[in-house]
Amino acid sequence: MLARCGRTTPVVLAGFVLALASGFWLRGRPFTADPSLTASIDVIGAFLSFTFAANALVRFRGTRDRTALVLAVGFGASGLLELGATLELFRTLAAPGALLGRAQLSWMQSRTLLAEAMLLAVAVEQRMPRSRDPDREIASALTLVGTVGYLTSALYFVFSGEPRIRVHTLMPRPWELLPGALFALAAVGFHQRLRKVSSALDHSLAISAWMNVGCHLIMLESSRLMDAPSALAQTLRVSSYAVVLGGTLLDNSRLFVQVHHLATTDPLTGLANYRRLVDVLESEIERSSRTGREFAVLLLDLDGLKSINDRCGHQAGSRALCRLAEVLRVHSRSMDTAARYGGDEFAVVLPESGEQAAQSAAARIRERLAAQAERPKLSVSIGVAVYPIHGGTADRLLITADRALYTMKFGRRNKTSSTTRD
Repeated sequence: MLARCGRTTPVVLAGFVLALASGFWLRGRPFTADPSLTASIDVIGAFLSFTFAANALVRFRGTRDRTALVLAVGFGASGLLELGATLELFRTLAAPGALLGRAQLSWMQSRTLLAEAMLLAVAVEQRMPRSRDPDREIASALTLVGTVGYLTSALYFVFSGEPRIRVHTLMPRPWELLPGALFALAAVGFHQRLRKVSSALDHSLAISAWMNVGCHLIMLESSRLMDAPSALAQTLRVSSYAVVLGGTLLDNSRLFVQVHHLATTDPLTGLANYRRLVDVLESEIERSSRTGREFAVLLLDLDGLKSINDRCGHQAGSRALCRLAEVLRVHSRSMDTAARYGGDEFAVVLPESGEQAAQSAAARIRERLAAQAERPKLSVSIGVAVYPIHGGTADRLLITADRALYTMKFGRRNKTSSTTRD
């Protein structure tokens, strides 16, 4: 940990120096951004804030992560403040100087609120990371962030009024140090969070917080509205929103993949579940109807599972199911779909296979299972159905395979009983 901090500190300090130097160098440049372009950048920033807030709220509903909820409310509230200031700027583009004091105050309010929301997210994650009642938590987060925003605005009005730029000083906007320091604290908190979790969102939050620190260090050197340091700082701010939004989108896409996997996978064996099996069967029926090619379904029943549970315990029974599932997973073709049908029954869909190929696959499965060295020894009964010979629907194919399975199972039992009597 100390080594990691030792590597990070010089990089952070170098970033601080670079941001200050960039702002100081740009301060002397004869550049004034076009007001309409500046307003458009602000609108893009507000749009990115709202988009992130919506995606963070989706993440909260799916994972109940309070950090995502606080950030959603914070970015949403900050985006509203920024959008209000931008709309005012559009109305007064003909006389931008008259808006200077109000624009600076709105900027400070929105930036400080966002920094405070990020700090609140860090504090909430450390103490109460998961929510139990999402609906109540949303109302609580709105109240919390709204209260912080109101108090921040009141303090600015009471103690600072409209900030005045000190043109001939080393730092014309010294008040930028406050949100910059708050963002720096948030960045440190998110870096500490990375020791426990390491998702795309967590990395993007840390990067975004540091980018906002740089934004305010550059803004320290802005001596007039829409000058070069101000334009660079605004660009860096909007870029930080894009970074955190990208991290959220990557995380949400991963969560959606996980949800889909859980919805279609048997939790014990890792094979497809019944729902996925039916979807595959219907897809194969549709494809075979177009191509005229047959496909086969194997239905398998693990023999003597109840006896294994009674003699060796349910853990051994679960292990027996996993052993069969492993045989199906390893020794099936890439185009085949192995699924847990329910209980001790499994199914395998074999595209482009007739009855002879299906019988050969069934024989291989029995051989691989019998060759396992692990005890107890396992065996399976297998029924085969082929489309369209044995049925034209998924239900009919499964019913036919089920009948063939039990014909085989009872035939083996009768043969065993006859041998025992003899």
